[in-house]
Amino acid sequence: MSTARPRRSTPVAVLDIVGLTPRLLPHMPHVRAVAQEGFTSSLTPVFPALTCPVQSTFLTGALPRDHGAVANGWFSRQLGEVLNWRQSADLVTGERVWDDLRRQRPDATAANICWWYAMGAKTDFTVTPRPVYHYDGRKSPDCYTQPPALHDELTRRLGTFPLFSYWGPNAGIKSSRWITAAAGYLVHRAHPDLLLVYVPHLDYDLQRFGPHGPEAVAAARELDGVLAPLLSRLRAENYTVVILSEYGITQARRPVDINRALREEGLLRVYTQHGMEYLDPWASRAFALADHQVANIYVKDAADVPRVRDLLKCLPGVDEVLDRAGQAALGADHKRSGDIVAVAEPDAWFTYYYWLDDDRAPDFARGVEIFRKPGYDPAELFFDPSRRATKIRAAAKLGLMKAGIRSSLQVVPLDPTCVGGSHGRLPDSPEDGPLLICSDPSFGKDEFHAMEVKNLLLHIAGVTPESN
Repeated sequence: MSTARPRRSTPVAVLDIVGLTPRLLPHMPHVRAVAQEGFTSSLTPVFPALTCPVQSTFLTGALPRDHGAVANGWFSRQLGEVLNWRQSADLVTGERVWDDLRRQRPDATAANICWWYAMGAKTDFTVTPRPVYHYDGRKSPDCYTQPPALHDELTRRLGTFPLFSYWGPNAGIKSSRWITAAAGYLVHRAHPDLLLVYVPHLDYDLQRFGPHGPEAVAAARELDGVLAPLLSRLRAENYTVVILSEYGITQARRPVDINRALREEGLLRVYTQHGMEYLDPWASRAFALADHQVANIYVKDAADVPRVRDLLKCLPGVDEVLDRAGQAALGADHKRSGDIVAVAEPDAWFTYYYWLDDDRAPDFARGVEIFRKPGYDPAELFFDPSRRATKIRAAAKLGLMKAGIRSSLQVVPLDPTCVGGSHGRLPDSPEDGPLLICSDPSFGKDEFHAMEVKNLLLHIAGVTPESN
């Protein structure tokens, strides 16, 4: 982008409305009003088009090969563990947008509300989901904040962070309402120069039902109403508003059991405890960390790579199998990446399932457990329809947990065919891809790449971007 525009100092608010696409924009009049005031551009994501890689690129201007967020999680070969949805800012390499901003404006302040890798980040204000993990295994909803006093301020005004509406079978509008209200309060309280807000609501029903049905339209309209007060406050406080999305969700009805294919080939191993099977990464010659439409396959012995590659190329639902050279061509070659990366066909997605008999599934498979599952599980957005009175039993067990009595919530189905939408591969159609909206028309152009977002924000804030 040109650096010849007049230098200004203006506060910038960035709303990451995950899942927002040109297809949904007509159903969101308040968001559309920002576009009409300024401009709308198509936005090219990085590969893989997943939350952590794309957000990290927005903030650093770098590709996954450089910032290291190759997916929403990866396998630590040293620990022998899958590390999903970790929160430390130090997991990402590279200077963030607020670092460059402060270098030229030392007094500039930054706030992060629910963008990922928030803990330990050098922002002045931080709000991120962080449950209370009790010693007996119970989990209570809560959040982490910096400064610490902000926690009690937000809880007193808005109630406890609604963790169970942020993810799980009850995921819905309540979490986005809390997040946007927290953002509005922070604007009123501190007026940060850079405000980052993650708004998750569209992610839920678009994954449950796909992007083309009435549920998607209803979710877009509902979220637009929730966003209206925040957008009004930002306008009153003279913020330049940038609205963007990490990816678009596409119709995807075909689950691909990539780990089961590796197991049937004798490459993936399990061990058994209490009649339940657990992935054994130490003994496995190859296994996949499934993440929506992308899977990182970790191969213990390089001699097995051709065999694994040939197996996956023949697996129905697999579109591409990327070796290191193929990953390099997409900017995704990093030591954390799998030795092979599989990309699903447009209407398919990868399950993490590795057991061959549901009676042998681990108990966490039927629960909301984002850390112990070796991969992403969109079935966590559903109540299991095969178990009678699942919602009633879940409510009763939640009551016991609130009373301090430990109880296991077995509510998630093991049938993945309920899932209607997914993402991760690069978009095949602009209508189903992400977009970027800005309230200031002077920065407009037809298309932005995710790597350009950092510099755009710096330009808007009135400082000269530095080389990444």
